[in-house]
Amino acid sequence: ESLTDPTYYGQILALTYPLIGNYGVPEFLPDSPAFESDRIQIRGLVVSDYSTESNHWNSRQSLSDWLKTFKIPAITGIDTRTLTKILREKGTMLGKITLDEDIPYYDPNRQNIVAEVSCSEPRTYGKGKKRIALLDCGCKRNIITQLSARANCEVLRLPWDADVRQHDFNGLFISNGPGDPQMCTASIDSARYALENNIPILGICLGNQILALAAGANTYKLKYGHRGQNQPVIDQTVGRCYITSQNHGFAVNDKSLPEDWQTWFSNLNDQTNEGLIHRSGRFMSVQFHPEAAPGPLDTTFIFNRFLDVL
Repeated sequence: ESLTDPTYYGQILALTYPLIGNYGVPEFLPDSPAFESDRIQIRGLVVSDYSTESNHWNSRQSLSDWLKTFKIPAITGIDTRTLTKILREKGTMLGKITLDEDIPYYDPNRQNIVAEVSCSEPRTYGKGKKRIALLDCGCKRNIITQLSARANCEVLRLPWDADVRQHDFNGLFISNGPGDPQMCTASIDSARYALENNIPILGICLGNQILALAAGANTYKLKYGHRGQNQPVIDQTVGRCYITSQNHGFAVNDKSLPEDWQTWFSNLNDQTNEGLIHRSGRFMSVQFHPEAAPGPLDTTFIFNRFLDVL
């Protein structure tokens, strides 16, 4: 899930978990539900111990062979816990994997990488009386699965910079994605159009930040970002805690929310914003991933809430 998650595009992923590679990789087919996109999105992989032998009933190739298919470099034998301690102190930083010769740093923050991971043309999923326009800013496949699996729901997947005014739809969904949300001006304009025309909106991850910018709030880059599972968030409207899966490097500034908006969820580790909701209830977003799999699924009710509004 992590290696094919478009939100990780352009990043070197370091895994502290042991036993990497011992399961192998399932058959890599187009639209396979086992993967979040049709390619490996990370720039490189760093692990402590790699298992050269894999064994699982669903395995069709080794992790090493799969990485080679997409020409993704990986390195083992690294003390990833020490690396984690450095990152905890210094924050997210640029890195590179080198062998015999030096290479320049690649900085994904210098370009709009959403354009690199979005779809290039519209595509429709499912059938139903209600049509949801999904702005693909790097959409995870399971988001589409969660939406199209619900009754009376048709999903129209659009490029991140599509002119949504050229399409008929009942609700707008803004997906996850990598990079700085302030570079996604076309997506922000689409969200602003939906707000002005009272069209229900749901955003996830980057979609949370884009909706906030469209509403008039502002965003900032986190020192560390939130990655992985077991991130606790609290629903500020009812006081209930959920365990979530997350992957983002930017956040919404709660103090900048306009008067008609309120914080929906907050992170219990650092009190950063994890979602916002309009007081009318027609516009909402979350910073975490309710569709995450593997991961806790107890926040999938958010999809139902959005469809109830439709």
